[in-house]
Amino acid sequence: MNIDHSSGRVSWSAKRLLGRFSGAEMQRQANRDASHHASLLARRKCWLKVHLYLGLWLGAILVVIGLTGSVLVFWQEIDAWLNPDLAQVEAPAAGAAAYRPLDEIVSAAQAAMPPGAKSSYIYYPRHPGLAFWFFYDGPKDAADKSDTLNVFVDPYTAQVIGTRIWYHAYNPLRHCFMGFMFKLHYALLLGYVGAALVGFLGVFMLVSVLTGLILWWPLTGKWRQALTFKPRASQERFNYDLHKTFGFYFLLVFVAVFVSGVSFNLPDQFRWLVERFSPVVKAQPLPSKPALGRPPLSANAALERVRQYFPDQRLYWFSVPTTAQGSYEFTLQQPAARIFTGRHQLALDQYSGEILGEFSPTSGSGGQMFMQWQWSLHSGHALGMPGRLLVLASGLACLLLYVTGLIRWLQKRQAAHKKQSIRTSFEARSI
Repeated sequence: MNIDHSSGRVSWSAKRLLGRFSGAEMQRQANRDASHHASLLARRKCWLKVHLYLGLWLGAILVVIGLTGSVLVFWQEIDAWLNPDLAQVEAPAAGAAAYRPLDEIVSAAQAAMPPGAKSSYIYYPRHPGLAFWFFYDGPKDAADKSDTLNVFVDPYTAQVIGTRIWYHAYNPLRHCFMGFMFKLHYALLLGYVGAALVGFLGVFMLVSVLTGLILWWPLTGKWRQALTFKPRASQERFNYDLHKTFGFYFLLVFVAVFVSGVSFNLPDQFRWLVERFSPVVKAQPLPSKPALGRPPLSANAALERVRQYFPDQRLYWFSVPTTAQGSYEFTLQQPAARIFTGRHQLALDQYSGEILGEFSPTSGSGGQMFMQWQWSLHSGHALGMPGRLLVLASGLACLLLYVTGLIRWLQKRQAAHKKQSIRTSFEARSI
């Protein structure tokens, strides 16, 4: 190499030699990039098959679960609209301030039930124009099965408005409409086996969502093309853009809904997995401590205690003790970080009014808080009305993604058959 040491300049021949080395290195880098790109395309082809077969095999079931889930986002509002004679009441000007004592309301509901029925939980009216909504486990038959019953009580008169069967013990066609929707959504009307199947379906759908993200990811860096629709596109391209764009924009909602759904349908397995990362306390009945000479608190007194403890939280549902050792249980909607709403559950000693235990969305171990947020995420209540609308829309998106995915598969299959037909015809002419 000819170098002028006095000036530090490289001669023309040296530059030419360096250029050769530089060109060779660039070629090697280009080869490595091409090899890496080919490897990514091969893996994407594999993930495409996984995504395709999950969609074809399980997509129709997901549509059923998604559409019923969309209905159930507003299940209380829809049920009250469908059954105004049961759920709706004439509210006086004073509103909730004119409610009869809670113990009178509870006693009226109990008196309307057959002997052997056991109180389960009670939905507190969301606004002054609604009745108290009681759930009871009906008397058990010889097979140890029972109906789930509803009682509706006017809070201003403590009079029973009506009763009905929510879940029938044997015949799903005798569930009320919303009861039928819940059983179809949660277990495909197949009982415990169906609940487990839906749980595993949630796991597979998480895999489908993640593979969809891999397939959506723009290897060429064309992010705008990946996030939008191609203008003046063909029908085939519009269908493809519809599928990949809606899939991406609903990605986080799908993950939240599928993960929380698995937590409900496979609770032991889900809790075990969470415990690998952070401790979780399993919910257990917390007994009250009877004291001689001390009568139990009235339901009104227990409710007032809870309101004193948590004045900024709204009561969602509660249950009353049915034995001397039982406790009051309350589920509240707790604001968090100004924009979120979590589920706060607590048990109250029926004699002392002390809090026996609680699960809060903002306290406890990381695993415990994660578990406590699952219901709020699944129902959409975590983000209030916008969150509920997002969950509703995600259920509808399941139908859209299934239909567009099916159309895309049929288009590619038709194109492959056409290509094979042309090849066969060409080979026949060659002979």
